[in-house]
Amino acid sequence: MAITIKDVAKLADVAPSTVSRVIANNPRISDKTKEKVKAAMDELGYHPNFIARSLANQSTRVIGLVLPNSTDVFFQNPFFPTVLRGLSDGANERQYALQISTGKTDDEIFEGVVQMVQGRRVDGVILLYSRTEDKVLNYLRERKFPFVVIGKPFKDVDQITYVDNDNYKASKEATNYLLSLGHKQIGFIGGDLNFVVTIERILGFEKALREANIESNDEYIIHSEFLREGGQEAISQLLNLKNPPTALVVADDLMALGVLNTLTEMKISVPEDISILSFNNVLFSELSNPPLTSVDINIFELGYQASRSLIRLLSNENEPVRRIIVPHKLIKRVSCSSRIIDIKTAHPN
Repeated sequence: MAITIKDVAKLADVAPSTVSRVIANNPRISDKTKEKVKAAMDELGYHPNFIARSLANQSTRVIGLVLPNSTDVFFQNPFFPTVLRGLSDGANERQYALQISTGKTDDEIFEGVVQMVQGRRVDGVILLYSRTEDKVLNYLRERKFPFVVIGKPFKDVDQITYVDNDNYKASKEATNYLLSLGHKQIGFIGGDLNFVVTIERILGFEKALREANIESNDEYIIHSEFLREGGQEAISQLLNLKNPPTALVVADDLMALGVLNTLTEMKISVPEDISILSFNNVLFSELSNPPLTSVDINIFELGYQASRSLIRLLSNENEPVRRIIVPHKLIKRVSCSSRIIDIKTAHPN
């Protein structure tokens, strides 16, 4: 015979409605009562029927996640597994599940989102990126469907709830660190300019140079994918310049790893010959050779706060628009040095 909420309530000596509130993780229920009810559920082997509850509440208890259109970036870049852990923890706290939607093209991604929304497969959506022009975001706004963005929206910032770092400030601080080491020829390897994070970081980079009375060199700025291959292609291009940079700001640790690989093959030493500073502070930034100086953007927290923000929207239709800025921190290791050597002179062809 199936165990019911009434059975749990009887064993825990509470009302059936209290058991329902505990299952829904209602904040009005005390921790002591929650522990008592959960102990009764465990003893009886009771598992809530979320499908039945969802039908009754017209809620799926599922959050849709929309990824960028490059599956290579998703599967190779450690940013995404880490942000997913944060998203999952935030969702699990309120007993929400996650459903991932991606595609090889923008059209495939858009169609997947339309199916999620119109098929009522999810209660809300989290975009794991922010673009200059995004028809997915525009579609969600037109439908008045609950959503949150990880990344600063390109426009209508005061009308969209989002979670992000202050990428402008972080990039400016990173560039200032290289300037403080005496570097004046500083290059920038960034991602796709269609992503707002790239725009914010290049603006911060250029602002730091201007304040130091150093003119930005267009030849020193290269944009590629957030992949190791992107970093390899970018550094090869920079080293072919007549006067290559002595230091680099790289917008992603995985790209920086590609830079390090190429420099090692060319027998160019880091940081003796060229300094490297990157972003994200994922695990291999500490394990790379040499360990990378990197801006820790607290990836897990970005995901966690995004989940919590969306669930607040789902719980209260009058929830105000929020701008959540996750703090960053420069982690100094050994890939940056004040010693400046002309690469062409030190390693003639």
